[in-house]
Amino acid sequence: PGEWLGIIGPNGAGKSTLLRSIVGLTEYLGTVALSDGRGPGAADVALVPQFPVLPKGMTVAEYVLLGRTAHLGWLARESQADREIVSSVLHRLDLSAFAERFVSTLSGGEAQQVVVARALAQQCPVLLLDEPTSALDVGHQVSVLELVDDLRRTEGLSVLAAMHDLNAAARFADRLILIDHGRIVAHGTPESVLQSDLLSTVYATPLTVQSIDGDLVVLPAPRRRAHPQKEIS
Repeated sequence: PGEWLGIIGPNGAGKSTLLRSIVGLTEYLGTVALSDGRGPGAADVALVPQFPVLPKGMTVAEYVLLGRTAHLGWLARESQADREIVSSVLHRLDLSAFAERFVSTLSGGEAQQVVVARALAQQCPVLLLDEPTSALDVGHQVSVLELVDDLRRTEGLSVLAAMHDLNAAARFADRLILIDHGRIVAHGTPESVLQSDLLSTVYATPLTVQSIDGDLVVLPAPRRRAHPQKEIS
């Protein structure tokens, strides 16, 4: 509990397929089980998909409230406690002003934040994130990832996240899985997985990994010029 496992790899490597398999949205071979041996259910695992589909005619508050459905009994209605959980999540994501807006009026970045809010309102012990910040600006990327990081540290939330930003993966993940063509090619701490030669091979582009102020930073490797530049007199 409380661990952040990042899944990295190039487009088409199988990151999204792995997450969808865990929640039963994609057929797979093998077994998916929790620590107690059970298969994961709606009250155990929440998924933030990469390309969510939002229902028309529903407000943000109503949509986020759907995250509480997994905790309701048959024909039970949401309680005041459920609504307070939704209000708290919207506040922490700076979305309170959007509560009564219809989800169909949201921008791509706003919609992605609302989908994250619904998953957090579900209050599952395991949170699956499929590139959750790909449509967000830098400021909101950081706020969403920091909120998830805070929840996993304070409430023991386990996070499994497919991440396209290698620097964010280095910053937030405790361990990384590097996938290429559907296979795990490296697994371990960010320091052990984020190796220049390995990343350059898997991503098919020259990359370099540096430590800046104690943080790992992945950068495009400087390309050597074919011919020296001529001085301009």
